Amino acid sequence: MTEPRNAATDLRGRLMWVTGARLLVTTLILGATAFFYLRGGLGRYPESLSVVFWTIGIAYALSAIESALLRTPSRPTAVLGRFRALAYFHLVLDQCLWTSIVYVSGGASSGATSFYGLTVLVGAVLVGLRGTAFAATIGFFLYGALCLGFVTHAIVPPIDQPAATYATTQNEIGYPLLLNALGITIVSMLAGYLSERLRQTGGELEVATRRYTEAERLAELGKISAWLAHEIRNPLGSISGSIEMLREGPALSNEEKQLCDIVSREVTRLNDLVSDMVDLSKTREPTVEDVDVRKLASEVVELARRSRNAEGHRVELVEEGLNGAPLLARCDAAQMRQVLWNLVRNALQASPSGGVVRVGVSSTADRATLFVEDDGAGIDDAAKQRIFDAFYTTRAHGAGIGLAVVKRIIDDHAPHGAAITVENGGTPENKKGARFRVTLPRALKS
Repeated sequence: MTEPRNAATDLRGRLMWVTGARLLVTTLILGATAFFYLRGGLGRYPESLSVVFWTIGIAYALSAIESALLRTPSRPTAVLGRFRALAYFHLVLDQCLWTSIVYVSGGASSGATSFYGLTVLVGAVLVGLRGTAFAATIGFFLYGALCLGFVTHAIVPPIDQPAATYATTQNEIGYPLLLNALGITIVSMLAGYLSERLRQTGGELEVATRRYTEAERLAELGKISAWLAHEIRNPLGSISGSIEMLREGPALSNEEKQLCDIVSREVTRLNDLVSDMVDLSKTREPTVEDVDVRKLASEVVELARRSRNAEGHRVELVEEGLNGAPLLARCDAAQMRQVLWNLVRNALQASPSGGVVRVGVSSTADRATLFVEDDGAGIDDAAKQRIFDAFYTTRAHGAGIGLAVVKRIIDDHAPHGAAITVENGGTPENKKGARFRVTLPRALKS
């Protein structure tokens, strides 16, 4: 919902800005008209002046309607669609307005034809490349229709204007028509290019800003993590050692041993939490090399089977079409091991008691794939959008750091071709388990 809301807010701001700019331009035209036509004390309005006043009045009225529509609250998706339709209507209205001004100020050879190019620029501001093409097309059509009307005498010059200033034959109209068509084309090409560049630059700036914010946040987290590692791990080690000594005592009852197991598991969970925070705050460029990811997955599976996290679960290795052969991919071995371990640990936490966690390896001609899937309840669509955010979790126990570490490592590998996706098993109505899929580029010699 955030994306439509932000897009609607952005488009609304641009529409309000260009509506205000149109009002300013029409007011200036009104002022110029009044200065040149009324200072002589005319007893009646000439035909040209009436056309100008009617045009400006309509522009004012429709601008007021646009402003009212821009202030009407509604759902973000509905607002975005309405604002886009309003943007295209705005472009049509402006081109009609300029055509009226062109008609009373000299026709095909009027200097007001440059306003068509102004609307093309407005189209680039409002809608981007499509807006540019749309505004140029409407401008071509209206200006061409006006010229055709003069040639066929379906449109005649205003009676109060000197007829000699109007081109009304093919020979007279040909040159200004081609010249203005060329001008609109050039403006359209430049506006389209600039709007596309602005869109790309804006996207890059947004990414850079987000990375800067993330770096600042991780720097603060690093300070906290260093304090946690120092202040918490030492007492955790003492607690863990003491519990192990107590559990070996012959005088403990079964209930007391179960309590020791609970304490031991919670100590492990706290230690994992501290480790995750330290891992999240550490940023280093990956050392990309040829890594046997099949062997790496096998090692992680063996490690998971021996860990306390796997108690009551099965962890299986699935090799699709490899037959035990190495699968070399381009990545940082230590960081990719961390990715797999965090995904397996997350899958164990999501799976019910007795559930199975599958760690898979497969390949195509140019990609190696690692996947981890569980037997849990799956992931809602809303949760998918935030599943990799730090400190976001859908479980009662968990800090939401492990998957954030995974995403940070994969993002660091992204320039080298790595990517991660998450999907549900089963059917959309009956979600069964989640599958995290990591794809890496294969090494040339694998």
